Amino acid sequence: MTALFLLRCVQVGISIRDLDLITIGTVNDMYVESGNDTCDYDVLATQDDFDAF
Repeated sequence: MTALFLLRCVQVGISIRDLDLITIGTVNDMYVESGNDTCDYDVLATQDDFDAF
C-alpha cells in the first residue's frame, strides 16, 4: 500500500482492520464522494426535473 492510499483511508475514517473488508475502488469512491459533501450546487434538481428526465 502506498502512503497516499493510507492517507485517503485515514481521511475518510477507514482503519487498517477495515481494509480486509473493502476494495481499493470502494476507498477511492468514498474519498471522491466525501469531496462532494462540501460542494455548494447553484441549482438542485427537483422531483419534476427527475420526472421529466
